[in-house]
Amino acid sequence: MGSLVAQQDTLITEAANTMTKTNSIGVNFDGVKEALWDMVISFGPRVLLAILVLILGLWLIKLSKKVLNKALKTKRLDDTARKFIVDITGGLLAVMLFISVLSLFGVPTTSFVAILGAGGLAIGLALQGALQNFAGGVLILLFNPYRIGHLVEIMGSQGFVKDIRIFNTTIVTLDNKRVTIPNGPLINQQIINFSEEGSIRVELFVNVAYDSDLKDAIETIGAALETDSKILKTPAPEIGVAELGDSSIKLFVRPYTKAGLYWQVHMEALKNVCEALQKRNIKIPFPQHEVRIKKDQ
Repeated sequence: MGSLVAQQDTLITEAANTMTKTNSIGVNFDGVKEALWDMVISFGPRVLLAILVLILGLWLIKLSKKVLNKALKTKRLDDTARKFIVDITGGLLAVMLFISVLSLFGVPTTSFVAILGAGGLAIGLALQGALQNFAGGVLILLFNPYRIGHLVEIMGSQGFVKDIRIFNTTIVTLDNKRVTIPNGPLINQQIINFSEEGSIRVELFVNVAYDSDLKDAIETIGAALETDSKILKTPAPEIGVAELGDSSIKLFVRPYTKAGLYWQVHMEALKNVCEALQKRNIKIPFPQHEVRIKKDQ
């Protein structure tokens, strides 16, 4: 009997404790509701403003990437480089948007800016050469000193621009060699663009004998140049006396053509001029030495 009474007392005590806890929970729940309502009133406008800024910012970033991608397509940039620039720009804008949203909640953004600055400095020191080439590539895209297909001379290499990438430029030389040049050093060097003006002058020289009729020789050369359709009518070819040599009169012949046709016009013009002069019996002399021998009487 004693054990049964003890068990009943234990059950009654536990029930009383449970009721006490229930009452205490009910009282604290009202306080929690009031605290939550105060937080909603205090931070609700900030949260709504942050959501609005976030949605608007993401939309503007997406729009900016589309505009930038469309603008870069006009630069004849390869797809990989264009996508890289667009993604980098979008990432930077997203970071700026993230910091702006945090500032709306009163979070001090100075520490974030400092961390980003320190991280950027470390990355910059580690990738100094690559970043220099990247900056050079961006400047090339902005100022367009040359484009794909242009005949250029860069850092001692002359050839046609094959590809423009964000870190380097590839040209194919006149003897069909591929040369890859980093954009960093390239942007600080002299760049000679033979194609930008739309035409290039072919420099030729022809020698005729002193007893030749100069007017006839010049007209014959001009007529020979007109037979080649690759030579431009405007600007017109230039023909004149360049030098009075020891055994011949040196004439300069300067036809104009497209940059990509330079060597074809160079070879065809010499061939056509030589044949035309021969038909007109105009001599093309070669160096000669006259030797006189005196005999003693």
